[in-house]
Amino acid sequence: MLDQYIYKNNQKMRLGYTTGSCAAAAAKAAAQMLFTGKPVHNIELMTPKGILLNLEVLDIKIPFSQDTVSCAVKKDAGDDPDVTDGLKIYAAVHKTPEEGIRIDGGEGVGRVTREGLEQPVGSAAINRVPRAMIREGVEEICSCFGYEGGISVIISIPEGRDLAKKTFNPRLGIEDGISVLGTSGIVEPMSEAALIETIRMEIRMQQARGNRYLVLAPGNYGLDFLKEYNPKLLEQCVKYSNFLGEALDAAAEYGFRGVLVAGHIGKLVKLAGGIMNTHSHNADARMEILTSHAAVLGAGADTAKTLMACVTTDEAVELLKAAGLLEGVMSRLMERMEFYASHRTGGAFPCGVITFSQKHGILGRSAHAEEILQNWNIKELE
Repeated sequence: MLDQYIYKNNQKMRLGYTTGSCAAAAAKAAAQMLFTGKPVHNIELMTPKGILLNLEVLDIKIPFSQDTVSCAVKKDAGDDPDVTDGLKIYAAVHKTPEEGIRIDGGEGVGRVTREGLEQPVGSAAINRVPRAMIREGVEEICSCFGYEGGISVIISIPEGRDLAKKTFNPRLGIEDGISVLGTSGIVEPMSEAALIETIRMEIRMQQARGNRYLVLAPGNYGLDFLKEYNPKLLEQCVKYSNFLGEALDAAAEYGFRGVLVAGHIGKLVKLAGGIMNTHSHNADARMEILTSHAAVLGAGADTAKTLMACVTTDEAVELLKAAGLLEGVMSRLMERMEFYASHRTGGAFPCGVITFSQKHGILGRSAHAEEILQNWNIKELE
Protein backbone atom coordinates (compact mmCIF):
# COMPACT_ATOMS: atom_id res chain seq x y z
CA MET A 1 0.00 0.00 0.00
CA LEU A 2 1.28 3.46 -0.94
CA ASP A 3 1.42 5.69 2.14
CA GLN A 4 1.25 9.07 0.41
CA TYR A 5 -1.67 11.50 0.40
CA ILE A 6 -3.08 14.62 -1.22
CA TYR A 7 -5.81 16.97 -0.08
CA LYS A 8 -8.84 17.50 -2.32
CA ASN A 9 -11.97 19.41 -1.36
CA ASN A 10 -10.69 19.51 2.22
CA GLN A 11 -10.33 15.73 2.35
CA LYS A 12 -7.16 13.73 2.94
CA MET A 13 -7.00 11.14 0.17
CA ARG A 14 -4.48 8.35 -0.35
CA LEU A 15 -2.60 8.01 -3.62
CA GLY A 16 -2.54 4.73 -5.53
CA TYR A 17 -0.59 3.32 -8.46
CA THR A 18 -1.63 2.65 -12.04
CA THR A 19 -2.15 -0.53 -14.03
CA GLY A 20 0.98 0.54 -15.92
CA SER A 21 3.02 0.52 -12.71
CA CYS A 22 1.65 -2.92 -11.82
CA ALA A 23 2.52 -4.29 -15.25
CA ALA A 24 6.04 -2.83 -15.12
CA ALA A 25 6.67 -4.12 -11.59
CA ALA A 26 5.41 -7.61 -12.44
CA ALA A 27 7.58 -7.70 -15.57
CA LYS A 28 10.64 -6.52 -13.65
CA ALA A 29 10.10 -9.10 -10.89
CA ALA A 30 9.55 -11.90 -13.41
CA ALA A 31 12.72 -10.94 -15.26
CA GLN A 32 14.73 -11.01 -12.03
CA MET A 33 13.37 -14.44 -11.15
CA LEU A 34 14.10 -15.63 -14.69
CA PHE A 35 17.81 -14.98 -14.18
CA THR A 36 18.18 -15.93 -10.50
CA GLY A 37 15.81 -18.88 -10.30
CA LYS A 38 14.75 -17.58 -6.87
CA PRO A 39 11.37 -16.17 -5.83
CA VAL A 40 11.04 -12.38 -5.51
CA HIS A 41 8.36 -11.35 -3.05
CA ASN A 42 8.78 -7.58 -3.30
CA ILE A 43 10.04 -5.39 -6.12
CA GLU A 44 11.01 -1.73 -6.28
CA LEU A 45 9.84 0.48 -9.14
CA MET A 46 10.56 4.14 -9.72
CA THR A 47 7.55 5.88 -11.28
CA PRO A 48 7.72 8.74 -13.80
CA LYS A 49 6.29 10.96 -11.05
CA GLY A 50 9.42 10.31 -8.99
CA ILE A 51 7.70 8.21 -6.32
CA LEU A 52 9.46 4.94 -5.49
CA LEU A 53 7.11 1.98 -5.10
CA ASN A 54 7.85 -1.21 -3.22
CA LEU A 55 5.23 -3.68 -4.41
CA GLU A 56 4.31 -7.19 -3.33
CA VAL A 57 4.76 -9.89 -5.96
CA LEU A 58 1.99 -12.49 -6.13
CA ASP A 59 1.08 -15.74 -7.88
CA ILE A 60 4.64 -16.70 -8.75
CA LYS A 61 4.67 -19.65 -11.12
CA ILE A 62 7.04 -22.25 -9.70
CA PRO A 63 8.97 -24.36 -10.28
CA PHE A 64 10.61 -22.14 -12.85
CA SER A 65 10.92 -23.44 -16.37
CA GLN A 66 14.25 -22.88 -18.00
CA ASP A 67 13.20 -19.77 -19.86
CA THR A 68 9.80 -18.55 -18.57
CA VAL A 69 8.52 -16.95 -15.34
CA SER A 70 5.11 -15.48 -14.52
CA CYS A 71 3.89 -13.39 -11.59
CA ALA A 72 1.37 -10.68 -10.67
CA VAL A 73 1.06 -7.36 -8.86
CA LYS A 74 -2.26 -6.20 -7.44
CA LYS A 75 -3.61 -2.79 -8.45
CA ASP A 76 -4.17 -0.32 -5.61
CA ALA A 77 -6.08 2.79 -6.67
CA GLY A 78 -5.77 4.45 -3.27
CA ASP A 79 -8.90 6.47 -2.49
CA ASP A 80 -9.83 6.84 -6.15
CA PRO A 81 -13.09 5.08 -7.19
CA ASP A 82 -11.29 3.17 -9.93
CA VAL A 83 -12.99 0.08 -11.39
CA THR A 84 -9.59 -1.59 -11.76
CA ASP A 85 -8.81 -1.40 -8.02
CA GLY A 86 -7.80 -4.80 -6.68
CA LEU A 87 -7.14 -6.38 -10.08
CA LYS A 88 -4.12 -8.61 -10.48
CA ILE A 89 -1.90 -7.56 -13.38
CA TYR A 90 0.22 -10.46 -14.65
CA ALA A 91 3.48 -10.50 -16.57
CA ALA A 92 4.94 -13.58 -18.24
CA VAL A 93 8.58 -13.15 -19.24
CA HIS A 94 10.66 -15.52 -21.33
CA LYS A 95 13.83 -15.51 -23.37
CA THR A 96 13.69 -15.35 -27.17
CA PRO A 97 16.30 -15.87 -29.87
CA GLU A 98 15.51 -12.45 -31.37
CA GLU A 99 17.24 -9.45 -29.82
CA GLY A 100 15.32 -6.72 -28.05
CA ILE A 101 12.33 -6.60 -25.73
CA ARG A 102 8.93 -7.38 -27.21
CA ILE A 103 5.82 -6.32 -25.25
CA ASP A 104 2.35 -7.64 -26.01
CA GLY A 105 -0.99 -8.20 -24.34
CA GLY A 106 -2.55 -11.49 -23.34
CA GLU A 107 -5.89 -12.39 -21.79
CA GLY A 108 -7.97 -9.42 -20.68
CA VAL A 109 -5.78 -6.74 -22.27
CA GLY A 110 -7.73 -4.96 -24.98
CA ARG A 111 -6.84 -4.74 -28.67
CA VAL A 112 -6.95 -1.51 -30.62
CA THR A 113 -9.51 -1.69 -33.45
CA ARG A 114 -9.75 1.95 -34.59
CA GLU A 115 -7.36 4.57 -35.88
CA GLY A 116 -6.59 7.55 -33.68
CA LEU A 117 -5.66 5.80 -30.45
CA GLU A 118 -2.18 5.99 -28.97
CA GLN A 119 -1.22 2.54 -30.28
CA PRO A 120 -1.76 1.35 -33.88
CA VAL A 121 -4.66 -0.87 -34.91
CA GLY A 122 -4.06 -4.49 -33.91
CA SER A 123 -1.75 -3.64 -31.04
CA ALA A 124 -2.37 -4.41 -27.40
CA ALA A 125 -3.89 -1.43 -25.58
CA ILE A 126 -0.78 -0.84 -23.50
CA ASN A 127 -0.07 2.87 -23.66
CA ARG A 128 3.25 4.55 -24.37
CA VAL A 129 4.32 5.34 -20.79
CA PRO A 130 3.53 1.87 -19.39
CA ARG A 131 5.39 0.32 -22.34
CA ALA A 132 8.40 2.48 -21.53
CA MET A 133 8.20 1.54 -17.83
CA ILE A 134 7.99 -2.17 -18.67
CA ARG A 135 10.91 -1.91 -21.09
CA GLU A 136 13.09 0.06 -18.67
CA GLY A 137 12.43 -2.33 -15.78
CA VAL A 138 13.28 -5.41 -17.83
CA GLU A 139 16.34 -3.74 -19.38
CA GLU A 140 17.60 -2.89 -15.89
CA ILE A 141 17.47 -6.55 -14.89
CA CYS A 142 19.02 -7.76 -18.16
CA SER A 143 21.87 -5.30 -17.69
CA CYS A 144 22.52 -6.52 -14.14
CA PHE A 145 22.98 -10.06 -15.44
CA GLY A 146 24.83 -9.15 -18.63
CA TYR A 147 22.09 -10.63 -20.80
CA GLU A 148 22.01 -9.32 -24.38
CA GLY A 149 19.47 -11.68 -25.92
CA GLY A 150 15.77 -11.15 -26.51
CA ILE A 151 12.95 -10.99 -23.98
CA SER A 152 9.22 -11.37 -24.55
CA VAL A 153 6.83 -9.78 -22.04
CA ILE A 154 3.14 -10.71 -22.12
CA ILE A 155 0.85 -8.64 -19.88
CA SER A 156 -2.44 -10.27 -18.87
CA ILE A 157 -5.43 -9.20 -16.79
CA PRO A 158 -7.74 -12.23 -16.43
CA GLU A 159 -10.72 -10.15 -15.26
CA GLY A 160 -10.16 -7.50 -17.91
CA ARG A 161 -12.63 -8.69 -20.52
CA ASP A 162 -15.62 -8.53 -18.18
CA LEU A 163 -14.44 -5.29 -16.59
CA ALA A 164 -14.09 -3.58 -19.97
CA LYS A 165 -17.87 -3.45 -20.22
CA LYS A 166 -17.85 -0.89 -17.37
CA THR A 167 -15.36 1.40 -19.12
CA PHE A 168 -15.25 3.65 -22.20
CA ASN A 169 -13.13 1.09 -24.05
CA PRO A 170 -15.75 -0.41 -26.39
CA ARG A 171 -16.81 3.07 -27.48
CA LEU A 172 -13.19 4.07 -28.01
CA GLY A 173 -12.42 1.08 -30.20
CA ILE A 174 -10.62 -1.14 -27.70
CA GLU A 175 -12.07 -4.65 -27.73
CA ASP A 176 -11.85 -7.75 -25.51
CA GLY A 177 -10.23 -6.16 -22.50
CA ILE A 178 -9.08 -3.07 -20.66
CA SER A 179 -6.20 -0.73 -21.34
CA VAL A 180 -2.93 -0.60 -19.43
CA LEU A 181 -2.71 3.09 -18.62
CA GLY A 182 -0.90 5.76 -16.66
CA THR A 183 1.26 8.74 -17.50
CA SER A 184 2.82 9.27 -14.06
CA GLY A 185 2.60 5.76 -12.63
CA ILE A 186 0.58 7.17 -9.74
CA VAL A 187 -3.22 7.40 -9.31
CA GLU A 188 -4.42 10.66 -7.82
CA PRO A 189 -7.92 10.37 -6.35
CA MET A 190 -10.65 11.86 -8.56
CA SER A 191 -8.03 12.41 -11.25
CA GLU A 192 -9.13 15.02 -13.75
CA ALA A 193 -6.09 14.29 -15.88
CA ALA A 194 -7.33 10.76 -16.69
CA LEU A 195 -10.75 12.02 -17.79
CA ILE A 196 -9.24 14.82 -19.88
CA GLU A 197 -6.95 12.33 -21.61
CA THR A 198 -9.99 10.17 -22.46
CA ILE A 199 -11.70 13.23 -23.98
CA ARG A 200 -8.58 14.08 -25.97
CA MET A 201 -8.37 10.49 -27.18
CA GLU A 202 -11.93 10.58 -28.49
CA ILE A 203 -11.27 13.89 -30.27
CA ARG A 204 -8.10 12.47 -31.78
CA MET A 205 -10.10 9.49 -33.05
CA GLN A 206 -12.58 11.81 -34.75
CA GLN A 207 -9.69 13.49 -36.53
CA ALA A 208 -8.17 10.13 -37.54
CA ARG A 209 -11.46 9.21 -39.22
CA GLY A 210 -11.10 12.22 -41.48
CA ASN A 211 -13.78 14.35 -39.81
CA ARG A 212 -13.31 18.07 -40.31
CA TYR A 213 -16.06 19.25 -37.97
CA LEU A 214 -16.61 18.26 -34.36
CA VAL A 215 -19.60 18.29 -32.02
CA LEU A 216 -19.02 18.72 -28.30
CA ALA A 217 -21.71 17.91 -25.71
CA PRO A 218 -21.28 18.07 -21.95
CA GLY A 219 -23.34 15.01 -21.08
CA ASN A 220 -26.30 12.77 -21.72
CA TYR A 221 -28.79 15.63 -21.96
CA GLY A 222 -26.79 16.98 -24.86
CA LEU A 223 -26.57 13.57 -26.52
CA ASP A 224 -30.31 13.04 -26.17
CA PHE A 225 -30.94 16.48 -27.68
CA LEU A 226 -28.68 15.75 -30.67
CA LYS A 227 -30.41 12.44 -31.26
CA GLU A 228 -33.68 14.32 -31.73
CA TYR A 229 -32.19 17.36 -33.45
CA ASN A 230 -30.07 15.52 -36.03
CA PRO A 231 -28.82 11.99 -35.32
CA LYS A 232 -26.02 12.41 -37.90
CA LEU A 233 -24.33 14.87 -35.55
CA LEU A 234 -23.86 12.08 -33.00
CA GLU A 235 -21.40 10.39 -35.38
CA GLN A 236 -18.94 13.24 -34.84
CA CYS A 237 -19.77 14.00 -31.21
CA VAL A 238 -17.51 13.78 -28.16
CA LYS A 239 -18.82 14.11 -24.61
CA TYR A 240 -16.62 16.55 -22.71
CA SER A 241 -18.12 16.32 -19.20
CA ASN A 242 -17.11 19.60 -17.52
CA PHE A 243 -13.88 20.16 -19.45
CA LEU A 244 -14.98 22.39 -22.31
CA GLY A 245 -11.77 24.40 -22.33
CA GLU A 246 -9.58 21.32 -22.68
CA ALA A 247 -11.87 19.91 -25.38
CA LEU A 248 -11.60 23.15 -27.38
CA ASP A 249 -7.82 23.10 -26.92
CA ALA A 250 -7.68 19.57 -28.36
CA ALA A 251 -9.92 20.53 -31.29
CA ALA A 252 -7.53 23.36 -32.16
CA GLU A 253 -4.49 21.13 -31.72
CA TYR A 254 -5.87 18.49 -34.09
CA GLY A 255 -6.82 20.97 -36.78
CA PHE A 256 -10.61 20.86 -36.93
CA ARG A 257 -12.32 23.40 -39.20
CA GLY A 258 -15.26 24.05 -36.92
CA VAL A 259 -16.80 23.01 -33.61
CA LEU A 260 -20.44 22.92 -32.59
CA VAL A 261 -21.11 22.93 -28.84
CA ALA A 262 -24.56 21.63 -27.90
CA GLY A 263 -25.75 21.48 -24.33
CA HIS A 264 -28.35 22.26 -21.71
CA ILE A 265 -28.59 25.89 -20.61
CA GLY A 266 -27.65 24.82 -17.08
CA LYS A 267 -24.14 23.99 -18.29
CA LEU A 268 -23.64 26.38 -21.18
CA VAL A 269 -24.79 29.55 -19.42
CA LYS A 270 -21.46 29.36 -17.59
CA LEU A 271 -19.64 29.62 -20.92
CA ALA A 272 -21.25 33.05 -21.37
CA GLY A 273 -19.20 34.12 -18.35
CA GLY A 274 -15.97 32.66 -19.72
CA ILE A 275 -16.10 29.63 -17.39
CA MET A 276 -14.43 26.72 -19.16
CA ASN A 277 -14.59 24.14 -16.35
CA THR A 278 -18.28 23.90 -15.59
CA HIS A 279 -18.16 21.69 -12.51
CA SER A 280 -19.96 23.29 -9.59
CA HIS A 281 -16.86 22.83 -7.41
CA ASN A 282 -14.96 25.04 -9.83
CA ALA A 283 -17.52 27.77 -10.51
CA ASP A 284 -21.24 28.40 -10.72
CA ALA A 285 -22.37 31.98 -11.49
CA ARG A 286 -25.39 30.77 -13.50
CA MET A 287 -27.83 33.15 -11.85
CA GLU A 288 -25.32 35.99 -11.74
CA ILE A 289 -24.82 35.72 -15.51
CA LEU A 290 -28.54 35.49 -16.27
CA THR A 291 -29.40 38.32 -13.90
CA SER A 292 -26.73 40.68 -15.23
CA HIS A 293 -27.88 40.27 -18.83
CA ALA A 294 -31.51 40.70 -17.80
CA ALA A 295 -30.57 43.87 -15.93
CA VAL A 296 -28.86 45.31 -19.02
CA LEU A 297 -32.13 44.76 -20.89
CA GLY A 298 -34.10 46.69 -18.27
CA ALA A 299 -35.16 44.10 -15.71
CA GLY A 300 -36.30 45.80 -12.52
CA ALA A 301 -34.90 45.22 -9.06
CA ASP A 302 -37.66 42.81 -8.08
CA THR A 303 -37.11 40.67 -11.20
CA ALA A 304 -33.36 40.70 -10.64
CA LYS A 305 -33.80 39.71 -7.01
CA THR A 306 -36.11 36.84 -7.95
CA LEU A 307 -33.72 35.67 -10.68
CA MET A 308 -30.81 35.59 -8.26
CA ALA A 309 -32.87 33.43 -5.91
CA CYS A 310 -33.64 30.80 -8.57
CA VAL A 311 -32.22 27.37 -7.88
CA THR A 312 -32.33 25.97 -11.44
CA THR A 313 -31.89 27.50 -14.86
CA ASP A 314 -35.26 26.05 -15.90
CA GLU A 315 -36.84 28.13 -13.17
CA ALA A 316 -34.92 31.19 -14.35
CA VAL A 317 -35.97 30.61 -17.97
CA GLU A 318 -39.61 30.56 -16.89
CA LEU A 319 -39.15 33.86 -15.08
CA LEU A 320 -37.40 35.50 -18.04
CA LYS A 321 -40.11 34.31 -20.38
CA ALA A 322 -42.85 35.72 -18.14
CA ALA A 323 -41.00 39.05 -17.98
CA GLY A 324 -40.65 39.21 -21.78
CA LEU A 325 -36.86 39.08 -21.49
CA LEU A 326 -36.02 35.54 -22.61
CA GLU A 327 -35.35 36.23 -26.28
CA GLY A 328 -33.16 39.24 -25.58
CA VAL A 329 -31.19 37.53 -22.82
CA MET A 330 -30.59 34.45 -24.95
CA SER A 331 -29.40 36.57 -27.86
CA ARG A 332 -26.82 38.24 -25.64
CA LEU A 333 -25.78 34.92 -24.08
CA MET A 334 -25.21 33.25 -27.45
CA GLU A 335 -22.97 36.13 -28.53
CA ARG A 336 -20.90 35.86 -25.33
CA MET A 337 -20.66 32.07 -25.59
CA GLU A 338 -19.21 32.36 -29.08
CA PHE A 339 -16.86 35.11 -27.96
CA TYR A 340 -15.34 33.08 -25.13
CA ALA A 341 -15.13 29.85 -27.14
CA SER A 342 -13.34 31.69 -29.95
CA HIS A 343 -11.06 33.44 -27.47
CA ARG A 344 -10.05 30.07 -25.98
CA THR A 345 -8.98 28.72 -29.37
CA GLY A 346 -7.42 31.95 -30.58
CA GLY A 347 -9.89 32.01 -33.46
CA ALA A 348 -8.50 28.77 -34.89
CA PHE A 349 -11.93 27.84 -36.28
CA PRO A 350 -15.57 28.96 -36.11
CA CYS A 351 -17.18 27.76 -32.89
CA GLY A 352 -20.97 27.64 -32.81
CA VAL A 353 -23.26 27.00 -29.87
CA ILE A 354 -26.76 25.56 -29.52
CA THR A 355 -28.40 25.55 -26.11
CA PHE A 356 -31.74 24.19 -24.96
CA SER A 357 -33.90 23.31 -22.00
CA GLN A 358 -35.89 20.13 -21.72
CA LYS A 359 -39.15 22.06 -21.30
CA HIS A 360 -38.67 24.80 -23.90
CA GLY A 361 -36.50 23.05 -26.48
CA ILE A 362 -33.95 25.19 -28.34
CA LEU A 363 -33.32 28.45 -26.51
CA GLY A 364 -30.57 29.85 -28.69
CA ARG A 365 -28.43 29.21 -31.77
CA SER A 366 -25.34 31.30 -32.30
CA ALA A 367 -24.31 32.80 -35.64
CA HIS A 368 -21.50 30.32 -36.23
CA ALA A 369 -23.79 27.40 -35.41
CA GLU A 370 -25.75 28.09 -38.57
CA GLU A 371 -22.53 28.41 -40.59
CA ILE A 372 -21.17 25.11 -39.29
CA LEU A 373 -24.42 23.26 -39.93
CA GLN A 374 -24.43 24.56 -43.53
CA ASN A 375 -20.88 23.30 -44.00
CA TRP A 376 -21.99 19.94 -42.66
CA ASN A 377 -24.71 19.74 -45.26
CA ILE A 378 -22.17 20.55 -47.99
CA LYS A 379 -19.89 17.83 -46.62
CA GLU A 380 -22.70 15.26 -46.73
CA LEU A 381 -23.35 16.02 -50.38
CA GLU A 382 -19.73 15.69 -51.45
